[in-house]
Amino acid sequence: MPAFKTEVPHSLGKDAATQRLKDFLDRIAEHYKDQISHLEGDWDENVLTFSLTTYGFTITGKLTVEEDAARVEGQLPLAAVAFRGRIEQSIAEELRQELERPA
Repeated sequence: MPAFKTEVPHSLGKDAATQRLKDFLDRIAEHYKDQISHLEGDWDENVLTFSLTTYGFTITGKLTVEEDAARVEGQLPLAAVAFRGRIEQSIAEELRQELERPA
């Protein structure tokens, strides 16, 4: 399966950024409720392991929150490779908005 990855810098520190992102999947599910049919995720300290299905494609990955950046890496089905750039951009924008929103 082809890989994708994106990274968003932040200045919140690992703990504050992780706390800010704890509700990230819920916000994504609500915002994209017409496009996502299945969304699951489990946190283990500062790492979120997730999977989602959109337009019939299942995407899996990990969101790792570090001291100065949030990094998402995952796998795409071969049929979704043409959309890799758009997927990476969308994830980065959603992360950026979540990390920059007022507390």
